[in-house]
Amino acid sequence: MRIQSLTLALITLISVGCNQRDAQNKGVEVDELWYEQAAEDWMQALPVGNGRLGAMIFGNPDIEHLQLNEDSMWPGGPTLGDSKGTVEDLVALRALIDQGKVHQADKFIVDKFSHLEVTRSHQTAGDLFLDFKRKGEVTDYYRGLDLDKAVATVSYKVDGDQFTEKIIASNVDDALIISLETTAEKGLDFDIQLSRPMDKSAPTVLVTTHNSDELIMDGMVTQRGGVVENKPYPMQEGVEFQTRLRATTEGGTIEPSDGILELRGVRKAVIYLVTKTSFYHQDFKAKAQENLNEVASKSFDELLRRHSQDFGEFYDRVNFSLGSSDLDSLPTDKRLQRYKDGQVDLDLQTKLFDYGRYLLISSSREGTNPANLQGIWNNHISAPWNADYHLNINLQMNYWPSMVANLSELQQPLFDFSDRLLQRGKKTAKEQYGIQRGAVMHHTTDLWAPAFMFSSQPYWGSWIHGGGWLAQHYWDHYRFTQDADFLENRAYPFMKEIALFYMDWLQKDATTGKWVSYPETSPENSYLAADGKPAAVSKGAAMGHQIIAEVFDNALSAAKVLNINDEFTQELKAKRADLTPGIVLGEDGRILEWDKPYKEPEKGHRHLSHLYALHPGDAITEATPEQFKAAKKTIDYRLEHGGAGTGWSRAWMISFNARLFDKASAEENINKFFQISIADNLFDEHPPFQIDGNFGYTAGVIELLLQSHEDFLRILPSLPENWSEGSISGIKARGNIEVGITWDQNKLTQLSLVSPETKSVEVKYGDIKKKLSLKADQPLILDVSLNSKTNN
Repeated sequence: MRIQSLTLALITLISVGCNQRDAQNKGVEVDELWYEQAAEDWMQALPVGNGRLGAMIFGNPDIEHLQLNEDSMWPGGPTLGDSKGTVEDLVALRALIDQGKVHQADKFIVDKFSHLEVTRSHQTAGDLFLDFKRKGEVTDYYRGLDLDKAVATVSYKVDGDQFTEKIIASNVDDALIISLETTAEKGLDFDIQLSRPMDKSAPTVLVTTHNSDELIMDGMVTQRGGVVENKPYPMQEGVEFQTRLRATTEGGTIEPSDGILELRGVRKAVIYLVTKTSFYHQDFKAKAQENLNEVASKSFDELLRRHSQDFGEFYDRVNFSLGSSDLDSLPTDKRLQRYKDGQVDLDLQTKLFDYGRYLLISSSREGTNPANLQGIWNNHISAPWNADYHLNINLQMNYWPSMVANLSELQQPLFDFSDRLLQRGKKTAKEQYGIQRGAVMHHTTDLWAPAFMFSSQPYWGSWIHGGGWLAQHYWDHYRFTQDADFLENRAYPFMKEIALFYMDWLQKDATTGKWVSYPETSPENSYLAADGKPAAVSKGAAMGHQIIAEVFDNALSAAKVLNINDEFTQELKAKRADLTPGIVLGEDGRILEWDKPYKEPEKGHRHLSHLYALHPGDAITEATPEQFKAAKKTIDYRLEHGGAGTGWSRAWMISFNARLFDKASAEENINKFFQISIADNLFDEHPPFQIDGNFGYTAGVIELLLQSHEDFLRILPSLPENWSEGSISGIKARGNIEVGITWDQNKLTQLSLVSPETKSVEVKYGDIKKKLSLKADQPLILDVSLNSKTNN
């Protein structure tokens, strides 16, 4: 151990002496990612974003590359209809299942109801290149991302002259802004160029110059390699957009030349970039010009101040520490490699936690689209899984941190999108299934909010519970914020529509006399049918019934808060009373995933859908000991057979461990998450990149430290042993209670609670459980025994 320590000290001293980060941040603890070299590929580049507009920064000293992003860059439109199949087809499908002809049912459900494979992808917004016309030796290179201020910086020296580049994606000014400075007497010589990748060899943009200092990039998102129903379906229309760029300088010259801007002899330059699309604005070109004029009227210092203040209003709410940050003197990629080599880095764990908050603030703001599979950052014309919205965990996981990490406003894009989805889901329910009440949402959707089924396999596409899972977010938003207006006008109407669909979808099981949901699938998984071959469709499945039960319970709870007692609530109570249970234990003590104890072809499947009731649901708790034990056994079985291999699945596992008070497994899964699933820029790798794992990790960390799903607060319920000291502040519990926790030697030292309203709250730490009184806006400070320290 002494040799290791001396080696680390030597590495640290060498690093301190050789990088420019120290010169910039000496004596200041900065929450940042930083590197000693430019990014060689996209998964090393650093992200900035304002919720809608963003970029990935490579930091190349020769040709700087900013890959551009915007959240509404989609081809096509709401043109594929709302349904496929009929109520008669549904009757025939159920008959096949009743007869045990599940393989025929698998084929039938796809043939009759699915649009099969669809390629209609979120796309890159293009590329910005800065071609530096210089020669010389580059030294003291630094590339970093300040998470506190949301500023990316690239700096280095060329033959002793300093160069500094700063990039921000401002929400308050709705622009990407780049500041460039040099100490070289002759200034900087560089060209500015905008471009966008071809779509199947066809140009996608036209770049022109305007005046002497502007570039304009006009285009339309197309998908010439588009696919619908497994057939080529070229999409030559889509969202139109305009990107406008203006450069200003101190000293030197700017000259337009053949679609580029040539800057010569410049000591300082500021580049302003805006993008507007037809999705948001009918007059998007006029809006782009207006936006550019407004932002370019401000200095970079003023824009930076406004941006940092706006970003800090969200980011500064929470602070998390696990002790020493001594390893900050090592570049992030080297720290990550040490971790992958077996040297646990607790401070890097806190940085990844903060990075999740940074990414959510940067990819989801009021008035934007929700964060997709890649947030907003996507360099493809045809992205993996279309970089769209998967409703069987991925979109929801993106928003798991929003409530607990005190970022409730960032969930608004999810609700705006879900409300659009609800309207199309009503049409799908009527046209496809003959259900006149409520709405249905299947497994996958995109910018245009289709609710129909598309997949060539029944294992994922035929799942019907996207709306049911989204309903949980509406109810939890109320539970965390206590916003009665939101409950009445948004949450309850959404939950009611989903419940209405379920009430008419359910069928009475002649054998049990219970209401059963079918056809059902368990997301992306299969079971072995009687003939030993894999099948997907079943008569009931655990996750489906768990979600239906939760929707019914939450809708009734919301109705109670709103003093609603009508025909709907009476019918709902009756259906709920006779609903097939979603938590059934098999003879081996595990929770059944389907209606029967089938064998599984993939015993270590990445989805643990039948544990929805454990997390993010709340039906399985310590108060249900048999189910609690069965959940643990279910997880153990999956992991014994190689489960949780993907990034988001490992992140979900951390929350499962937290709910089961399994701190040892949580510690192990955090370590595996870093060792297997994290890229150099700390993006989660599925692989390839999916951002949900980043968000799931951040939410899981809080779940280890605070839980409030049981109608009381659990403090440090699953604190990992190696988190022996630490603190977290500003996190949220249900009931709109802000919580701060400090601990040492794995024991609570101080707990703070504050509520905007006077109320009582029950708190549990270890074996101590007390009911406490909170006065509006007055922090209550408690000791290890949950006794007040406020007046001490």
